[in-house]
Amino acid sequence: MDNFQIRRLRVEDAEEISRIYAAITRRPVEPDFKSVVEEHAQSKEEACFVAEHQGKVVGFMISYILTAGFGETKSAWIATLGVNPDFMGQEIGASMAQKIFEIYKAAGIENVYTTVRWDSTDLLSFFKTLGFDRSKFINLRKVID
Repeated sequence: MDNFQIRRLRVEDAEEISRIYAAITRRPVEPDFKSVVEEHAQSKEEACFVAEHQGKVVGFMISYILTAGFGETKSAWIATLGVNPDFMGQEIGASMAQKIFEIYKAAGIENVYTTVRWDSTDLLSFFKTLGFDRSKFINLRKVID
C-alpha cells in the first residue's frame, strides 16, 4: 500500500466518494447519498476514513456507533465502503478497517458489525479476512407496499 494515506473523512470528499460508489455499483447514486456522506464527515465520534493516492480519494469506509441497539451494548457498524476499481487488491480496504478498529478499541467498543448480502461473495470474503464471522443478529426486512 505504498503511496497511500489513510485519513479522516471530510465533507469535501463526498463528491469523489459518490463517483467511486457509482463505479462499483455501475449505477447512479441516490440523490441523498452525498448528503449522508457529508453528515458522517461532520461527526466527531464516528470513525470514517478515506484512502488517498496522489491527493485523490481512491477508497472510503463509513462506520457509526449504535448505543443500546436491541439489547446490545454500545457497538460500531460499518455502514458502507468502497475502493476505486483501479485500486482494488492493494490492501486499501483492510488498512481503513484496521484504523476503524483502533479508534473503536480505544473508545472501549468491543463489537463491530456489518451487513453483507449473502450473494456478495467478494465482500463476504473481504470481511472474513478481517476476522468477521456470523453474529447473533438475523437481518429482517419488511417491504412497505
